[in-house]
Amino acid sequence: MRLRSLLFVPGDRPDRFAKAAASGADALILDLEDAVAASAKDSARAAVADWLREPAPVPRFVRINPADGPLALGDLDAMVGTRPDGIVVPKAEGVATILYINAVIADRGLSDVPLLPIATETPAAIFQLGSYGTVAHRLAGLTWGAEDLPAAIGAATSREPDGRYTAPYELARSLTLFGAHAAGVAAIDTVYPAIRDAAGLAAYAARAARDGFTGMMAIHPAQVATINAAFTPDDETVARAQAIVDAFAAQPDAGALQVDGRMVDAPHLKQALRVLALRDSMADRSS
Repeated sequence: MRLRSLLFVPGDRPDRFAKAAASGADALILDLEDAVAASAKDSARAAVADWLREPAPVPRFVRINPADGPLALGDLDAMVGTRPDGIVVPKAEGVATILYINAVIADRGLSDVPLLPIATETPAAIFQLGSYGTVAHRLAGLTWGAEDLPAAIGAATSREPDGRYTAPYELARSLTLFGAHAAGVAAIDTVYPAIRDAAGLAAYAARAARDGFTGMMAIHPAQVATINAAFTPDDETVARAQAIVDAFAAQPDAGALQVDGRMVDAPHLKQALRVLALRDSMADRSS
């Protein structure tokens, strides 16, 4: 499952489901947590379950309420008899949370549904970001959030005045990135909340792709095209990757060689192969 863009949709707004599905997002996240008021939880569950019983042109994840709270089991009960493509697990605290959710969904006939932990929303969660490798086979990826953690520790904000993360939340972002790659799963960057700031979104998404994230979450359909573009290799990147692969294929015994006047070695080859694999996966998706 290719996850460049994952678009949040409030679970209590079924009128938005079809528009979201047509946005070009690689997946939707039908939200039963933060986007839904307590008074609307039951109606949101019903709306999401009804839509999951119908075919859709895009994978559909469901964000449940926190596993240690009173609402998560009701969310999962509502999914019995449906086929979500994934479950987003908020306030995850490492392997223990994943094993608990895995057992609970198995009791509901959902044992093969991949899980996507939001892995930085509590102080304890930060210390578990290296633990997901043992449950990697159950994960669709690993992602993080920049809003719940500052609230949990009494911080005024997670961002500088210019929008950059302050040091603690830059650390949380980096640990999520490394935790995902250590586990061998997709590294999904968090949302960009300024919906009307197209230039800022483009810069943020480009930075995420540069740093090694493989996708990003979105909060508005207008963000999807920009995010998809950031995580899709352009023609120049593909051409350079192909040149590196071809050069090593022509000299298989070389440890390092020159391509277009630059020295390249095994790490460059590994990255080039990753770029070409991503290009091929996009071609398969569009065929």
